[in-house]
Amino acid sequence: MSSENKLVPPVGLHHLVLNVRSLAESHRFWTEVVGFKQVGELKASHNLPPADPAREADQIARLRRLAADARLDPAFAEKFLNFIIDEVVRHHRAIAARPRQDGAAAS
Repeated sequence: MSSENKLVPPVGLHHLVLNVRSLAESHRFWTEVVGFKQVGELKASHNLPPADPAREADQIARLRRLAADARLDPAFAEKFLNFIIDEVVRHHRAIAARPRQDGAAAS
């Protein structure tokens, strides 16, 4: 088995390994299967902020520790996670800015 196709054993229930061959498949998985879009809808419907800086900081610190433990570059891991966080927050802000059915903005 090549290293590209080598299975990665899950570390726990919080760990997900996703191997996809295209960004479109990955996007569909995260929005339709995992429900990231629904999180934005839920936040908007309850007037919750699209970002949670304290939780994001905790997740970044955790990822940096995991990267260091795996002898990977913690700075790169942080940049990658920040990219994902920025995209999620951008989508959540767009959802919150959409007019609701009663004509008002969601937030």
